[in-house]
Amino acid sequence: MINSKGLRLKDEIYEYIKGEVIFLFVKLGIKGIPINGFEIAYKMGIVLVPYSTMSRRKYKKVRKEREGFFVEENGVEYIYYNDIDRSYERINMTILHEIGHCVLDHRGINPEVEEAEANFFAKYAIAPPVLVDKINPQCPDDIYNVFEISYEAACYAWQYYKLWKRFHYAYGGYTDYEQILLKLQEIA
Repeated sequence: MINSKGLRLKDEIYEYIKGEVIFLFVKLGIKGIPINGFEIAYKMGIVLVPYSTMSRRKYKKVRKEREGFFVEENGVEYIYYNDIDRSYERINMTILHEIGHCVLDHRGINPEVEEAEANFFAKYAIAPPVLVDKINPQCPDDIYNVFEISYEAACYAWQYYKLWKRFHYAYGGYTDYEQILLKLQEIA
């Protein structure tokens, strides 16, 4: 579920989530861009279920979840996602969002916070600013073309990248997790 755009998390939570994204990339050997949520889910053993394959009865039960949702049943993890009227880029972002719920071990205790965390997980995973920097973008279009994300996501990534760049050059150097991600990409 993607709907908590306005909630601001604590800085240490953002840093924790960034570390979890990078740890996941290292663990699964995710190298190169664009980032593919389908590949990550497959490597994690998550079963992906497109809405279009569901029976009419089951679809009626889940259609309130417009984009998708994550569920664990009998030790098996599933991501159900809307493929009926969504672009590949939107589906990829949804899958990364739901992977965020899984990786961050969300249990529905505080849905608003969990949604904000999963939103950030997907946003960071799809276009980490340190990788955006490697393409030296001049505008959102550059990010859109290289990272194969929606134009809306590219605009968000552009804004986030500009903030990151100011911080990066003001304080100098990469964080430990950024260095790890850069090394992982060099191997690609």
